[in-house]
This record gives sequence, C-alpha cells and structure tokens, in this order.
Amino acid sequence: MTRNVNTLKISTKKMNQTPEHEIHGLFPCPVYIIKRDSIVSPKEKKEIGTIIQEGMHKNYGNTTSNNSYIFNSKLKNIKQFCEQQLKIYIEEVISPEEELDFYITQSWLNITKPGEYHHEHSHQNSIISGVFYVSTEDNDNIMMTDLNLKLKQFFHFPPKEYNIWNSSTWNFLAKNNELILFPSWLTHQVNSNEKGTTDRISISFNTFVRGILGNQDAATQLILK
Repeated sequence: MTRNVNTLKISTKKMNQTPEHEIHGLFPCPVYIIKRDSIVSPKEKKEIGTIIQEGMHKNYGNTTSNNSYIFNSKLKNIKQFCEQQLKIYIEEVISPEEELDFYITQSWLNITKPGEYHHEHSHQNSIISGVFYVSTEDNDNIMMTDLNLKLKQFFHFPPKEYNIWNSSTWNFLAKNNELILFPSWLTHQVNSNEKGTTDRISISFNTFVRGILGNQDAATQLILK
C-alpha cells in the first residue's frame, strides 16, 4: 500500500517504447497519517475507562460514548498531539493566506467489538476529521470511498490489478497510537472484523475554524468567531 503518491512514473521500455511518461494525481484527496511516539499511558487508560463508565450508547454497528466532548476535560496529551498534527495538515494542505484558528469541536470514544463495524458515513458540520487509535488488532483497517464513485461506475472495467487510479475504495491499516486526518466530506467505514478477539478502541473528532474567510470587495467575506 502506497500512502504518499503524487506522480507515478512508468517505464514503457517493456512495451518496446523508448520514452518515459508520467501520470499525475490531479486534485488528490489528502489523508494524513502519523504515529505518536509515546504509548497510551496508565493515566490515559484510566481516563478512557472513566469515559466508558460514564456511559456508552449503540451506534450503527458499534458503540459510542455518551460524552461527545471528551477532549474538553480528559486525555489532555492526546488532544495536544492531535492539535499539533492538525496545524501541520492545515499548513501543508490547506495553506491559508490569512491566519485562521482551526479548533477541535466534538470528540468522542468508539468501541468496536469483534464482529462489529462502523457504517459508511462522512462528518457533517466539520472541515477536517480525525481518528486516533487506542487499541487495534493486526488486520484492523479503515476504508475510504471515492467521492466520484457513482460517476465512475457508468463504465466498469474489471482491472488486472487494483491501484490508486482504478480503485473505488482504499484501505489504510489502523494501528495503535496512530492518528489519521482527512477531509470531513470523505466517506469512510470500518468493515466487520470477524477474526478479531479484542475490542477496537478509537477516538474520533471534528474541527471548525475561527477567523475571516473570503474577501469583502468580492462579497465573499465570512467572519467566524
């Protein structure tokens, strides 16, 4: 699995052609993945236990914490790590001209027991969403779906081999202490892990922004406080 692909260079010498050509990834969807150096501490495990004790409710295929603002009072270091990586994502991907304050809005805990799943969904009223993995198994993953899937399905060519160009979905492994950031409009899901033996625990969060968007002269200005 290739996680960072901008340009794919293919040698055509095997096809008795001399020049090389390039295939460019136009308007790619940015999925940011990074591993936290430190493991989940005993204090963080205790706070996660407290969140679970405070109550969980049934979601589509799994369970979610009743507290949907867990970063407001718990897991300070994990929150700080997510905020630091969010700043890098914004700087390198969005690269806003004006100084803006992106911040975490809601944050919640997910528990997916063996055989359970996360239904296909995207995150409304959010700009960038994130998932931090507390506890996973070797074959756990998250599946992203191409936003243009319905358009591309008008013509279907079964591929000899799947790649980033002909795939309608793409799986990323879910690993302990790893954070994934992605645009909130990106549809994603978690398929059932029938061979799992332990609970998968993750923390999800959404973000929004404060500042001035657009331009006053162009009548596109939006002031968010």
